[in-house]
Amino acid sequence: METIILASGSPRREEYFKMLGLPFISMPARIDEDFDERSEPKKVAEELAIRKISKIVEDLAPEPPLWVCGADTIISLNGRIYGKPRNRKDAGQILNAFQGREHRVITAVALYNGRAGSMDSRTVESTVSFAPMSSREIEWYLDTDEWRDAAGAYKIQGLASCFIYSINGSYSSVVGLPLSEFYGMLRENGYSYGT
Repeated sequence: METIILASGSPRREEYFKMLGLPFISMPARIDEDFDERSEPKKVAEELAIRKISKIVEDLAPEPPLWVCGADTIISLNGRIYGKPRNRKDAGQILNAFQGREHRVITAVALYNGRAGSMDSRTVESTVSFAPMSSREIEWYLDTDEWRDAAGAYKIQGLASCFIYSINGSYSSVVGLPLSEFYGMLRENGYSYGT
């Protein structure tokens, strides 16, 4: 199998690549993640995923890699887009906004095929319902530091699962990589999986 560059330093995405048995190199793309807050959340996630790939391809020019995967997860509640918290205070405010409510989790995954010079992308939206949380529970969760480097200030695969009532959609997408869509992209773009 050909090596895929993962334009991310996310341990969760790396775990999924290992689970799939894909040879990969993690190469976090250092990009400006600013966006117009009036934008449609799906477009923001897709644009950021593609921007990560473009940065890697640019950095490796003039010999672009054969395969690059980029992904980005954002959260939307009442029209407001939430990314990663800037600090503990910001994380606490985000969790306070989410507790007892339902929000949208949007993950975009993009795949660059260097052989064809093409880009493919898919976006998956799921809904997550949070249980009500007391201020003491929020502080307890903040003390775990799980909120660091996590869209929406929580990691569903960790202790935050204590506060999740339900997920409507793709669990792997909420974690950070929609596996069904990603596998379909590999197959449709001619990646030789399993050989």
